[in-house]
Amino acid sequence: MNLSGLQQKLIAAARNNPPGDAVPYAFEKRIMALLSRAPVDVWNIWARGLTRAAVCCVAAAVVLGTVTYFMPPKQPDNLSQDVESALLAAVDNPAADAASESE
Repeated sequence: MNLSGLQQKLIAAARNNPPGDAVPYAFEKRIMALLSRAPVDVWNIWARGLTRAAVCCVAAAVVLGTVTYFMPPKQPDNLSQDVESALLAAVDNPAADAASESE
């Protein structure tokens, strides 16, 4: 690709098409004055972002809760018994108590 030739063609095309008078006088200055006058509220930006994130999290929790509530169980519901037996395994094992006392 001939970059210098392309650049010359673009410059020639720009010279043949002068800018129009459609832009009002001092348009850029008025826009820049409006932008500099409006302060940026960082707390407002963070609040909007966190609110949107919270709404998404609540929606995901509702959807997942609904799916798990209406989904049929694959195994019998004995989770509470499994947790209880896992937590009380050391209490119910007298051999482990005897080994720890002999040391």
